[in-house]
Amino acid sequence: MIVDAHAHWGPWFFSMETGSVALNSKLMDRFDIGWQLVSAIEAITYDAPAGNRSLDQVLSADGADPRLFGLVTVDPRELGAAREDLQRLSRPQWVGVKIHTHYSATPISSAPMQAAVELATEFGLPVLVHTWGEDLLDLAALAARVPGSRLIAGHMGAGAWRRIPEAREISDRIWFEPCWSQPEASRLRWVLDQIGHDRLVFGTDATLIDPSVTLGAVQAAGLTPGEWDAVMRVNAISLFDLPTP
Repeated sequence: MIVDAHAHWGPWFFSMETGSVALNSKLMDRFDIGWQLVSAIEAITYDAPAGNRSLDQVLSADGADPRLFGLVTVDPRELGAAREDLQRLSRPQWVGVKIHTHYSATPISSAPMQAAVELATEFGLPVLVHTWGEDLLDLAALAARVPGSRLIAGHMGAGAWRRIPEAREISDRIWFEPCWSQPEASRLRWVLDQIGHDRLVFGTDATLIDPSVTLGAVQAAGLTPGEWDAVMRVNAISLFDLPTP
């Protein structure tokens, strides 16, 4: 079984049909994804509380797909509203926090971002953070500053992925998630050889990106059975305290 730790629900503003929860279910069926962790696109790109409410309705609806789990989107500029959402949206269906630093115009090195991570940590939740470039190192430094935090670098810094060993040296509270629309050859194998398999969690960026992109990168990396089990399910199950299948 595969755990997809980085996925989304709802329509994007790009010209593509990616709005229906039925598409999430279809992709999980096609690629044998057992659990999928989703954040609401409305929450990320426009209005965090409204998007979180919309996703809550999807997750709690009659006939909802039980394989979907929610990530509460936190806007570091609106921490009062974020606290209300974190108090209202709780386990078992909500398992973590998502922060997109670019859409919220909040650099990882900023004080509001640290306050947002401290808030999520207060609620005992891991945080999936959009990283893109050298801010990968800023995230590692932030993890080191916030006791008890558990931070996942979404996209592994994209083009800055060769800085991962350095980030891992900065903090033992940072994990890395590899989805990327333009993956470079041998990237995953190199990262695994540098830091081992206990800090990687699989993610796809569905429904924006088809899961086949990251799955292809995993296949090209030639994971051993132990590496595959850790990266594709065990690390995420432990990190997000998901049900064991």
